[in-house]
Amino acid sequence: MPAPSTRPSWTDEFAGKTIDQTKWRFDTANNKTGWFNHERQYYAADRPENARIEDGVLVIEARRESLPDKPDWGGQTYTSAKLVSRVSHAYGFYEIRAMLPCARGTWPALWLLPRTGKWPDAGEIDVMEMVGWQPNIVHATLHTAAFNHAKGTQRGGQTEVSTACTAYHRYQLDWRQDSITIGVDDKAYMRVANDRPGGADAWPFTRPYDLILNLAIGGDWGGVKGIDDAALPQRMRIDYVRYWAPDRRIR
Repeated sequence: MPAPSTRPSWTDEFAGKTIDQTKWRFDTANNKTGWFNHERQYYAADRPENARIEDGVLVIEARRESLPDKPDWGGQTYTSAKLVSRVSHAYGFYEIRAMLPCARGTWPALWLLPRTGKWPDAGEIDVMEMVGWQPNIVHATLHTAAFNHAKGTQRGGQTEVSTACTAYHRYQLDWRQDSITIGVDDKAYMRVANDRPGGADAWPFTRPYDLILNLAIGGDWGGVKGIDDAALPQRMRIDYVRYWAPDRRIR
């Protein structure tokens, strides 16, 4: 699944000195009440210790620390960041070049959600997830009302990327009206077709979604084998994010 050779329709090459907040917002909505899946982090807003640009790369850093002076602090003893695109996209080709953290307890993710709607009915596309206790195994998953991890019916795949934590790789999504394909470095390893009965319960992927970049700590999956505090801080590095609208793709 090679990326298109044309100019992307939307991109962030992280070439500036600071994060472009006309393209990204910081999601801090659940800091006070706690994040999903029993994750342990506080997501900071516009805090260089947790999210910054270094030498043309976006760095999202998870740290072992508390921020009780923050008005929305919920008692967390870890900090990190979660960036959400301000522009939503739907069908097209997405490519994110990233290097991942591998410490036990880390849970980096590159994924998409619609701006409105109940989970999982509105759908979720996980382009890349990896848990630090299982380093170098990356996962791609779709969640819908009919097919999701709460029911054990989620549809997805996994593959080994032996240098996921020491080198950059291109995590890719080809989202079409009749299928979703996910791969790494031009090689697909998961494809789900829009061929199951159930209507929107089976295939809600018909409207624009926001792109999300985050590094969680702990949680029901990431924290299965605990958190290696001695290994923190840990960083997910993203070289660029690119999106090609369908009419600009190679056919």
